Amino acid sequence: MRKSLVALSVLAAAAAVPAQAEYLYGFGNVSVNYLDWSNGTENRSGKEDFSYLELEGGAGFSWGELYGFADLENLENGTDDVRTSIKGSIAVKTGLKELRGYGQLYNTNSNSFTAQNTVLGMSYSFSGDNWAFNPWVGFHHTITTKTFGPEATGSFSGMNGGMLGWSAMYNFKAFGESFMVSNWHETEFARDDAYLATSGESDDLTANGALALWWNVTESVTTGVQYRYAYNKLGQQGHDNAMIYSVKYNF
Repeated sequence: MRKSLVALSVLAAAAAVPAQAEYLYGFGNVSVNYLDWSNGTENRSGKEDFSYLELEGGAGFSWGELYGFADLENLENGTDDVRTSIKGSIAVKTGLKELRGYGQLYNTNSNSFTAQNTVLGMSYSFSGDNWAFNPWVGFHHTITTKTFGPEATGSFSGMNGGMLGWSAMYNFKAFGESFMVSNWHETEFARDDAYLATSGESDDLTANGALALWWNVTESVTTGVQYRYAYNKLGQQGHDNAMIYSVKYNF
């Protein structure tokens, strides 16, 4: 029920945006991706490589920006092991230069665990002709449950410190082709001890993100490789890292 209430609150906030807003830009794509964990990560954690399908989109308006994606993961290992992940964010202009009110919701579900992270805070938009950098910071609320079979082995619901992060991109030309470098990053801090006791993670400071190089083969097709990294996240202590190989169809 609480998950539903949080999701409805985010939708209500989006609905409150003025209907007369001017549309400025937008993008959307569907992609096929393969995540290949490093040997060290597999040895430390037992994680397995997997493929996933992703639907992604975003738009800019006179009042601010929207972004979101939905993933269907681990398809090759049967329906019992399929995971779903969704993420949505909204940045609303305050009228104070490029300062924005910011909200972010991430939710992932599988047979063995569920997790929801909600952030409410502020962001700022820096941008130029070929680049953008959008840092943000906010209060962090977490709902997580780890299940193995019919019984829960650990759960947490409540405020969980803060989170800060950014999204960044740079477009450039090379060898007569169009490329983009992008990076998203999140760091959690001052996490609750009760959360750490059930999460399998340690320390109240984390890192989570990806650094990517994209090649725009045509207007409709983009391919890329991402370096995925995490520290004291994803249900374990220490470092995780992987490479992700992607092909997108842009519409």
